[in-house]
Amino acid sequence: RADVNQNSKQLKLSDLQLADAGTYICESGSHRVSISLHVFQLTISSNGHFLINEDPKLTLMQNSSHPQPHLSFRLFNSNNNIVTPETLTEEAPQKYILILKQLKATDSGTWMCHIRSDSPSINQNISFDVKVLGFEKPYLERMYATVGSTMILSWHLNFKKIGWKEDFTGKLNWKPQSSTTIHELLDFHVTTHRELHETKKRNHIWFEIPESKPGNAIEVKVPKVQLNHSGQYQFQLEISSRRMQSMTELVVMQVSANPAGPLSRGAEMTLLCQVSGHLPSNAHLLWERVNGTQMDIKKSKPSEAKVEVNVSAAGLWNCHLMEDSNRKISLNYTVEEASVWISYAVIGAIIGASVLVIGLVCLCIIIGLNRQRKRQRARRMARAKQYLLEKKTCQCQQ
Repeated sequence: RADVNQNSKQLKLSDLQLADAGTYICESGSHRVSISLHVFQLTISSNGHFLINEDPKLTLMQNSSHPQPHLSFRLFNSNNNIVTPETLTEEAPQKYILILKQLKATDSGTWMCHIRSDSPSINQNISFDVKVLGFEKPYLERMYATVGSTMILSWHLNFKKIGWKEDFTGKLNWKPQSSTTIHELLDFHVTTHRELHETKKRNHIWFEIPESKPGNAIEVKVPKVQLNHSGQYQFQLEISSRRMQSMTELVVMQVSANPAGPLSRGAEMTLLCQVSGHLPSNAHLLWERVNGTQMDIKKSKPSEAKVEVNVSAAGLWNCHLMEDSNRKISLNYTVEEASVWISYAVIGAIIGASVLVIGLVCLCIIIGLNRQRKRQRARRMARAKQYLLEKKTCQCQQ
């Protein structure tokens, strides 16, 4: 590891180690020069690869031919902000341990450790890389959908963005609302070349994996959402026996009427708006009639996942799911009067009957024409036969 340049009389040490510290003496004739080499070694746990919320451990060691000085540190993260670690000095000054707390995905990048000492005077910077594997979304997310709509649930990982170099695996589980059973929907594997491979489980056909999606994302598409698709979708990631999880809760809204169908004159109908699962404390359901008054608004009770409203007149009603003052999703229901519905039915019946009559008339004409052609053909054949018989018959002369 040592190389001496004979021309410049320089000594080059490669792959420097702590044991290389000490005093180096160069002699030339009567001249003698000594140089003291002070070596620092900074190592980081897990080879610099971490999951979100993990606590990395930095180990700083020093060695020299003189007594080791006490050091002070200053850490700068990838955004050049000062970070204050927990410092363990039981083995100081030969060894210092710095512990960082709960890394975030945004902490990925090149960090800098500035080492300082007054005696001897030391000002040394050591850089190191930190890669934090995580999601681009919050750990817990709530999404809303209406019955019959299309929903895409996605989890975006940052392994390509940060240049992650280790392989890892994961899976997506689904825990239906009000159930303790957990279903595995798919599993995946990311290689050291940052290639994502997914495998869908065969026992669930109501969802699909989109063909076109980002290369760093796990996505599940539900083409037609139903109330029983609600629940917790748990994304689990595992690397070297370390685990990380992100969960998306799907809340589904549905509206219905009792009795269903048109509203008869003088009768009442109950409109029901409900969501699967429990609502957060700051959320509620709200029925309101389009172009209605304040009397046409019905709000759910606290912690209730449904709201009913009695309707005695036709009109368009909207049900909204509100979080504080923010509208998350809406679903409408149109109440029609029976007379209007019956008139539509009568018009439809008349149109249908007219089409049927016209079709029957056309059929009869076609059948009649076919029969007439057949009779004409039969007459021509009969005349032709008669003509042939007359030609073949001769009378004897007496």
